[in-house]
Amino acid sequence: MHDHDTSERLASYADVLAGELPDTWTSTHLPPDAKDDLAELADRIRDLDLVAASLAEHPLQQAAVLSRPDGAQLVLVDRHDERDGFLIAAVAPRALPDEAYRAVPEPNGIALADDPFLGAEEVAGDLLARYDSALAQVRHNALGGIQPSQPDRIVLTWQQDGSVATAPVDDRAGAILVANGFVQDPQSGVYRLIGDDTQAQARALREIGPQLDALGIGTALQHPAGRTTPASAPAPMPPSPAGTRTPATRAR
Repeated sequence: MHDHDTSERLASYADVLAGELPDTWTSTHLPPDAKDDLAELADRIRDLDLVAASLAEHPLQQAAVLSRPDGAQLVLVDRHDERDGFLIAAVAPRALPDEAYRAVPEPNGIALADDPFLGAEEVAGDLLARYDSALAQVRHNALGGIQPSQPDRIVLTWQQDGSVATAPVDDRAGAILVANGFVQDPQSGVYRLIGDDTQAQARALREIGPQLDALGIGTALQHPAGRTTPASAPAPMPPSPAGTRTPATRAR
């Protein structure tokens, strides 16, 4: 068992670190008695170097998980080398399939100084950049050719079967898509609108434009390479007037 002071130190460090990182992060402490959660977390850690070596000798007894709204996660763990500070590593999002990680290098973790403010600078300047790069590649692999959206722009892509697919960044956009007939794949996170009824499909595509624009999110409709527009397909939605768009929240 870890003593109370050790657990409190880890949790407090993680809270401060989360508040100092770019974008919005929240921190959750997993105590020693959360054995199932710790085991599941250990399986998702993306590291083949410093953190992996430490965990091989000292399996997780506690951890702090830092989470970003887009699904990105970092894990903060104790050091066992008689030095002050902690180790931090990237965590694989649950929603993405294992196949998407093939050929994507591990964004190996780093050791942090005992000062959480300095630690935040180290994470932002090193681990986060590598993690975001790897995460973008993994998400691209999971999309299977669907162009990723941006925080302020939803990209809708025609599929060979006549459906329309998209991968929004913002959960608010996802809620609008579902309300208009899109169905989310829980593994890839991709939203699809089937094309069995082309009139209903066209109506849904027309209706989501103004609803997304009210959130400051634009829309774009594109066709995969080599695919022509079906005669019954709805026309692309007109761009929203620039003067009505509100700034989007900064996110990766």
